[in-house]
Amino acid sequence: MSAAATNYYDRRGLFATLGRDGLLQIILIANTIIMLAPIIIMVFSAFKTTPEIFRAPFAIPDFTQVANFVKIWSETNFLRYLLNSFIVTGASMVLILTLGTMAAYAIGRYAFTGSNFILMFFLAGLTLPLKLAIIPLFMLMRDLSILNNQLSLIFVYTAMGLPTTVFIMTGFIRSLPNELEDAARMDGASEARIMWSIMLPLVRPAMVIAGIQNVVPIWNDFFFPLVFIQNDNLKTLPQGLTTFMGEYTTDWGVLFSGLTLSAAPIIIIYIVLSKQFIAGMTSGAVK
Repeated sequence: MSAAATNYYDRRGLFATLGRDGLLQIILIANTIIMLAPIIIMVFSAFKTTPEIFRAPFAIPDFTQVANFVKIWSETNFLRYLLNSFIVTGASMVLILTLGTMAAYAIGRYAFTGSNFILMFFLAGLTLPLKLAIIPLFMLMRDLSILNNQLSLIFVYTAMGLPTTVFIMTGFIRSLPNELEDAARMDGASEARIMWSIMLPLVRPAMVIAGIQNVVPIWNDFFFPLVFIQNDNLKTLPQGLTTFMGEYTTDWGVLFSGLTLSAAPIIIIYIVLSKQFIAGMTSGAVK
């Protein structure tokens, strides 16, 4: 093949590659716009009055107008809803990560009869929507006398989050080399010391993934608080924000400011833990 022909095919391949990369970039940019547009509109609406929202929903607001935030902070029960969400979500995540990591460590690092069955038992929870059992759950919480109590939400969310956590953590824990724990045993470390001091720091990215996978649905959940909680002082943010919507009129500016404030903690958590999250998502490819 002549040099001219070789250069022609090389240029053709280069153009094809650039075309694919350009198309991929366009798709990614379009996806980013689609994902960010609702968030941007929500934030813009938080700084507008209700007439301004309907008159110019996409216009850039005056960000010095914080009347909606002042009103929601001083004239509503928003702070209580926010505190309740932190309590329920925080307690649920502590239980999910603690119990899920311990179960995953036992399944992933020790060979014993029935380990695969236990893993399949947890994975079965991924296929069964807990909302289908809402009537038995309601009766169970009633019999336990924890209806209209935050414990009911914590228990339900813990049960919801354990299958995902065990699934994610087991795969990461099994990928760790056995030589690490063998060396620790030779140095006289106990099994608990090996787990907490040697193994768990290595699976921190997996814990971040499991945490984000569970904290978002728990923080945003509306269904279970609606069923289990009636006391206004015990409502979480998604349920509490509905009180800002009247039967005939709704102050949309105040509602959007509440939505913005409720979304802020999750966004901050994701930004802070983004490096760990990306490391966990790509660690399998690196290995």
